[in-house]
Amino acid sequence: MRFDTKIAVIVRDDLAVWQKLNVACFLTGGLSGTAPEVVGEPYRDASGTVYGPLIREPIMVYAGSADDLTKVRARAISRGLTISIYTHDLFATGNDHDNRAAVAAVEADALDLVGLALHADRKQVDKVIKGLSLHT
Repeated sequence: MRFDTKIAVIVRDDLAVWQKLNVACFLTGGLSGTAPEVVGEPYRDASGTVYGPLIREPIMVYAGSADDLTKVRARAISRGLTISIYTHDLFATGNDHDNRAAVAAVEADALDLVGLALHADRKQVDKVIKGLSLHT
């Protein structure tokens, strides 16, 4: 099945593996808040056990440099797209309140981005992430 929309997560390529996984998880969690339509229905196995829902469409994970993330952010903002971001400062915080304060303390152009995610029309997302490769 091909969706009209696309979910893209871009993670900075110079992070430690645990950081990449952490960033990707936080960002995809953020998508369910900004785009609740991406969340599917709960799962149920043949025994009747109910499990939580998952995101309903594939999530494409891309790698990029710090410069790539800055460019993707600018492209997305210029198109009016809502993005979720994760900055390097958030590795030193321990809760959502401190995370928001860390982002609020930095001007947009100075954010030390380590990851971002977006969900939008497939063609819009492809334009925003142009030039990036899937994460390996």
